[in-house]
Amino acid sequence: MGFLTFVSGLFGWIYTFCWSASFYPQLILNLRRKSTSGTTVDFPFINVIGFVAYLVSNASLYYSPVIRSQYAARHNNLDPTVQFNDIVFALHASVISTVTLSQYLLRSSWGFARSAGGRPSRIIVGVALGSLLGVFGIFLVVVSAAAKGPVDPAMDWCELDVIYAVSYVKLLITLVKFTPQILANYSNQSTRGWSIWQVTLDFAGGVLSTGQQAIDSYLQHDWSGITGNPVKFALGNVSMVYDCIFLAQHYILYRGSHGKDNFEGDALLGDEEQQRRRRLD
Repeated sequence: MGFLTFVSGLFGWIYTFCWSASFYPQLILNLRRKSTSGTTVDFPFINVIGFVAYLVSNASLYYSPVIRSQYAARHNNLDPTVQFNDIVFALHASVISTVTLSQYLLRSSWGFARSAGGRPSRIIVGVALGSLLGVFGIFLVVVSAAAKGPVDPAMDWCELDVIYAVSYVKLLITLVKFTPQILANYSNQSTRGWSIWQVTLDFAGGVLSTGQQAIDSYLQHDWSGITGNPVKFALGNVSMVYDCIFLAQHYILYRGSHGKDNFEGDALLGDEEQQRRRRLD
């Protein structure tokens, strides 16, 4: 058991490093190219909301005595399978995602060339607003239940359900956030501008995160460690599925392709500058 505890901690901090490092290749690539062409603002925009939600839910499950006691009442008196490294990752991801988003919304401040995709799509904005309204709705239900008298966390609506709702925002966003970029790659017939290193690191992090949760549940002799924290489990697995799609696009479907060269703003560049950016890709 001591060895498995060590392995769980090791997996946790390695996945934290991999997932944290995965945010930098795209940020650096945008800086080197002085452009965000080939990528969409939808991904960093929805990413910020998702990771803030993930940070709030993880911190609540880890630090809040009320939330932890309510979790124990529903899950055989066990502790949530949230580790300190989960909080470190979520905090770092929230900050670096915000910096990356600024490259799209504040292009002139970064000295970037003009390119398409500077505004979030209506669908992504709708997902964001719908998520916030959903959490607010659950909050009202919990307040209404508390107003009727004492509640049983094992059976009734309580604060834990609000935290679950916040965590489900991250789950929903994970399910949809990669789709605009996959479609953009398909439309361009290229992965130009989309860093494959972030995909590779993200895949490694997904494997280790899922492995850590499985080990923690095994140590508790109860697989409710997974069902009680479905977002962490889904986050790792869903990310790996999408990463496989990006890897297939980069190394198989559009290998060596520079796309249609139809990115807005590229037409303003000279041939030498366009060739330089292709080398950076």
